[in-house]
Amino acid sequence: MHPTPRGRPSLALSVVLAVLGAVLLTGAAAPAEVRVEEQRVTVAGGPGSDGPVALDTSLYLPATTPAPAVLVAHGFGGSKASVDADARDLAARGFVVLTWSARGFGTSTGRIALNSPDHEVADARALVDLLAARPDVTQDAPGDPLVGITGGSYGGAVSLLLAGHDPRVDALAPVIAWNDLGQALFPNAAAATPPPADTPAHGISAPDGVFKSGWAGILFSAAAGPPSGEPGAAAPPGGEPPITCGRFTAEICAAYAEAAGTGRLSPATAELLRRSSPASVADRITAPTLLVQGEQDTLFGLDQADATARQIAGAGGRVKVEWFAGGHDGAAPGAAVRESIGEWFAFHLAGDGDDPGTGFTYEVPSGVRAGASTPTSRTLNAPAYPGLPGTAPLLSTPLALDGAPQTVVHPAGGTPAAITSLPGIGSALGAVAGRLSAAAADLPGQSATFATHPLEASLVVAGSSRVQVTVSRVPGQPAPAEAVLFARLVEVSPDGPRTLLGGAVAPLRVPVPADGTPVTVTVALPGVVAPVESGNSLAVSVATTDQAFTGGVEPAAWRVGVTGGLTVPVVPAATDITRTVPLGALAGIAAALAVALLAWLGARWYGGRAGAPTAAADGPPLVIRDLAKTYAGGFSAVKGVSFTVEKGMVLGLLGPNGAGKTTVLRMLMGLVRPTAGTITAFGAPVGPGAPVLARIGAFVEGPGFLPHLSGAENLRLYWEATGRPAAEAHLEEALEIAGLGGSLQRRTGTYSQGMRQRLAIAQAMLGLPDLLVLDEPTNGLDPPQISAMREVLRRYAARGRTVLVSSHLLAEVEQTCSHVVVMHRGEVVADGSVAEIIAGRGAATFTVDAPERAASVLADLAGVRSVEVADGAVHAELNGTPRADAVRALVTAGVDVTAAGPRRRLEDAFLQLVGEDRTP
Repeated sequence: MHPTPRGRPSLALSVVLAVLGAVLLTGAAAPAEVRVEEQRVTVAGGPGSDGPVALDTSLYLPATTPAPAVLVAHGFGGSKASVDADARDLAARGFVVLTWSARGFGTSTGRIALNSPDHEVADARALVDLLAARPDVTQDAPGDPLVGITGGSYGGAVSLLLAGHDPRVDALAPVIAWNDLGQALFPNAAAATPPPADTPAHGISAPDGVFKSGWAGILFSAAAGPPSGEPGAAAPPGGEPPITCGRFTAEICAAYAEAAGTGRLSPATAELLRRSSPASVADRITAPTLLVQGEQDTLFGLDQADATARQIAGAGGRVKVEWFAGGHDGAAPGAAVRESIGEWFAFHLAGDGDDPGTGFTYEVPSGVRAGASTPTSRTLNAPAYPGLPGTAPLLSTPLALDGAPQTVVHPAGGTPAAITSLPGIGSALGAVAGRLSAAAADLPGQSATFATHPLEASLVVAGSSRVQVTVSRVPGQPAPAEAVLFARLVEVSPDGPRTLLGGAVAPLRVPVPADGTPVTVTVALPGVVAPVESGNSLAVSVATTDQAFTGGVEPAAWRVGVTGGLTVPVVPAATDITRTVPLGALAGIAAALAVALLAWLGARWYGGRAGAPTAAADGPPLVIRDLAKTYAGGFSAVKGVSFTVEKGMVLGLLGPNGAGKTTVLRMLMGLVRPTAGTITAFGAPVGPGAPVLARIGAFVEGPGFLPHLSGAENLRLYWEATGRPAAEAHLEEALEIAGLGGSLQRRTGTYSQGMRQRLAIAQAMLGLPDLLVLDEPTNGLDPPQISAMREVLRRYAARGRTVLVSSHLLAEVEQTCSHVVVMHRGEVVADGSVAEIIAGRGAATFTVDAPERAASVLADLAGVRSVEVADGAVHAELNGTPRADAVRALVTAGVDVTAAGPRRRLEDAFLQLVGEDRTP
């Protein structure tokens, strides 16, 4: 965005810019071998422009060239900086990557024409020309580079439009893009009469839909402010557009002003939006296309990707469809989507890897969250997207609807209006927005609801449900010539709570005869992916208002009913890929598993076969007495270590590198035999293969997983190796703890260190062991993940279990653990509660007006040692000297003391205990 004198944007606009502009921003920092070249590229201004346009571009070069190229386009409101991480990720995979700020965004000049073929699409074609002239880009033929394109939202649409206008595009992966911009911004889900037989199910919208004013207004505001003053930004012929047009072309500005004033789609605006719609060229796209669409998206819903898929496939193109649990109203695409896009380009551009095929993948939310906010889900896979040529049709489940026709009222002015979505801020408010929508979706007297009977079996709704609605006038009551209504699909639980599926509504504009004759329309409800539990009901609610749309203003009363039932879509032949274990995977177990994991699996297997001891066994969770380990050559790693871990403790095991912490843990897990001493857990001796190990979960010395299996498959295979019943695994709880979402379905060989760490901790928690032992559990986690892990461990112990943590993060141990054992050079040098360890030698902090003079006074007191001045305060180890005596001495010496208290940092106590060996 260009800076403007308007101050900071509103919350809604800020979040929209984050969601739209950075919709693909999920990558990590690139390796050093990726080089970046900045360049300003001059392109033709196009019709209505005065002079050329300068595009700000970045070229990312991999270690080895020539290589295939990928264009990465940003979302609306963003710039090339928004997709920097994605560009670096693709460059690290070996592609030459070109990003650019679209005209009117970032520091690029020109005005926004909404992906017009004569403007933004022409710019993208010019960038393909640029790649064709570079020797470091692989060429199909002279002037024809081997190139793909990807982008999210605005960038997704330009990806499709470029592929339809330029046959040089060899592969594409558009994300949450529109198909028909007219239909997306002016949806009209109902038709009073069936369309002609040769009319496609999805296509360019007819004029006069219902204006999606909430989203349209936010998008228009996202391009507020004047264009760049650089050359090429001069006024078009006919004069400068009004400042209220922002950085849009005069043509786009006039169309928005008209729509905002009338709430209708005129034929001229419909034609303007048609030219910026992939639907106008989808039948020309022959390059392999990966369509990624969000399941939480009230801007460009699942119907948009559905239409694009059918148009491309209908013309003979190759399409794969992937729905993810996010979108413009939810989370941005994550690592799983990035991996899918990377694999798509790897195969179709570089010829590497397995053929990703033409299947259909979608995420089903579980309804639970990992930690405070991260939703969890499972991923289903079908061999093909239903209904495309040569594929199985989408299955439909008919459900009867109860309820006689009902009268609904439209208030004068359309207020108060129902709130079913909060365009642009749904992802920020999360659960709060969901509760607000559920509470406000049905206003008294404004909606009619028709419910099914409680479901006898659970089902997963995947797609757009359909229902026939009848509308008629109420005799003697006012009503205009047409009804504007809003239909939605709701899940109702037996105890009353209602959940609006997808957070979206289907608007319909229905002409109603003045003679009272009912009109029957078929309504395509918003496309959703939602599991519906047995015992719950589905309901269709038809309302007269919705704040996200421009409805009527005249007061009216309508009689609304339903005919027939509710038709619910179900994907045929869908399998839960979290449950799929490739047969060839078992062959590599011996080579892939780390030695520690093999030993632990053996201990778990033995414990399961021999029968795990009961939870009522006597003794503390862990007692270590005089434990020692001397290796060949005489090196003593552990010397006479003793400590006890009581039930409910979270105990931190601390010590410098080489203190013997990991050796103690390995002896505890039966992986190493001690030279001397004893270890008992719950009153039973611990040793290799001991049955009591079945009550201990451990993560020691890093995770070891089969790289070609997914995270979920690794967890299931691990549990099977214990020999214990599947019902005892508590797998769902472990998956929730992992918080990996859709990444659980990816191969662990693609995981980052933090992802492997979280999966390993979930693995240790399988079976909900009574004692959980974790070695450096926060390695590779970012601060929010560390904070979430802290809460997980606390809750785990609060339920009557015990946790032993070895960690080098002293601040985290201080915040997480109730007790601490400090080891140094193989011995225990301190053992007690965190508070006791911190206060062990009377470390105190004094806030004074003269720190240097105060330090001198304290240093002269008998017994006081380690006096230092830091951060404007004086710290001292009092060693039994009462703090009051120290304060008295300072005041007597003329030093003003404003505060005196204990120096409550575990780090200080740790450094005092281990002396010069300060690396924990």
